[in-house]
Amino acid sequence: MNDNSLSILSREIDKYIMQSPYPEDPIHSLNTLEWLLKLMPDADEMLRIAARGHDIEHADDERRVSASSFTSYDEYKEAHARNSAVVLSEIMLDFDMDKQFIEDVGLLVASHETGGTTRADVLMHADVLSFFHVSLPLYLDRKGVDTTWRRMIWSYKKLPFALRKEVGEMGYIDEQLQALVTDLIRNDF
Repeated sequence: MNDNSLSILSREIDKYIMQSPYPEDPIHSLNTLEWLLKLMPDADEMLRIAARGHDIEHADDERRVSASSFTSYDEYKEAHARNSAVVLSEIMLDFDMDKQFIEDVGLLVASHETGGTTRADVLMHADVLSFFHVSLPLYLDRKGVDTTWRRMIWSYKKLPFALRKEVGEMGYIDEQLQALVTDLIRNDF
């Protein structure tokens, strides 16, 4: 895989994600990559592409999954991850990427909500940290306090104790949001 092919693929992922109805998705994609590189500075190209495209199914109006279609939030998030893997894999096929590369990236994206391997865990943690870092204010605006509180707890529990301190170091201009995060950390779910 040459650097030019990866650069072109990254730009295509960015263009695709810009179509998401969720305004935080483009910055979340890049911020997840930033967190990934903080957690694993030597992350390979497969992890980097997975970080950029892990939520790509949000941008596909026809195939985007909806939480209301599932009996639990966990089921929804697993379906979202699998669907993102399919969408991203199809994009990579259009770029004539190596089959093994596509499969490896697909597996990482499919497990970005649950982890399970060292590499998938790093991606999951980067995703959660980015949620708290850049997505949370817009999520609160869109979903309201009750739904945001449940999502914060669900996400926070996925972080190992060593990374939970990162959430505590994030500051929020919005006083209500800062109070929610302070309560979350105080309760340490």
